[in-house]
Amino acid sequence: MDATTADAGIGRVRSPVLGVPVDVLDWPTAVERICGWAKARESRYVSICDAHSIVRASHESRHGHHIAEADMVTPDGWPVAWMLRHLGHPRQQRINGPDLMELLLVEAEQRGLGVYVYGTTDATLAALQDALQAAYPALNIVGMHSPPFRALSDEEDRADVARINASGAHLVMTGLGCPKEDRWMFEHRGRVQAVMLGIGAGIDFHAGTVARAPTWMREHGLEWLFRLTQEPHRLWKRYLVNNTLFVVGALRQFARHVLVHLR
Repeated sequence: MDATTADAGIGRVRSPVLGVPVDVLDWPTAVERICGWAKARESRYVSICDAHSIVRASHESRHGHHIAEADMVTPDGWPVAWMLRHLGHPRQQRINGPDLMELLLVEAEQRGLGVYVYGTTDATLAALQDALQAAYPALNIVGMHSPPFRALSDEEDRADVARINASGAHLVMTGLGCPKEDRWMFEHRGRVQAVMLGIGAGIDFHAGTVARAPTWMREHGLEWLFRLTQEPHRLWKRYLVNNTLFVVGALRQFARHVLVHLR
């Protein structure tokens, strides 16, 4: 279905992209809603979806369920935002992970919100700690933890949850990668008493361990090409295969959209 849906109570509007519900919202709304949840220490999670995540969610039912259940799904990546703009939401902006992280760090510093970072590697977290202290000297970084790159035991998982909750975190920024971080957030809503965000590579960008595309490339939808040239062996399938699948799915959705409006 291409129909846009509204959820009563919070003014939430969602529209499907390849069958995956994505929130229709602007930057101020996204930031204010997240900060409001965080201040109240509500257990919620935010999925940040690029074309890769959308394709996976449209083909893998479990990932699709994790995305559909998120409290907010932002249109990361120009293809996702472009789809929404051409499906009845002409002002839709690209709400991407790195920039959302930056805006939330600014707000967290001003509002006294505790920030916890979960995921990636010890080396990246050390670099991130230095970078954040330099850029946001008043930011309350309440903790950072790099879990093992394997499934955790129940005891290890309970210890991680206890550590996060005891830290006083309001925002938990995860760098576990897609689809792992969406699954982790889904499984920990109601247990982690904070707003969880699937920031992904945004953590590496802010740590300075991975270069981000120049502004002009980001503004013209070419960030994927820059990242592909940086890490071709790891990212070729994500961008070349999944982007092609996204285009095919988009054409099918547009065809259905046109047929519905011609009736």
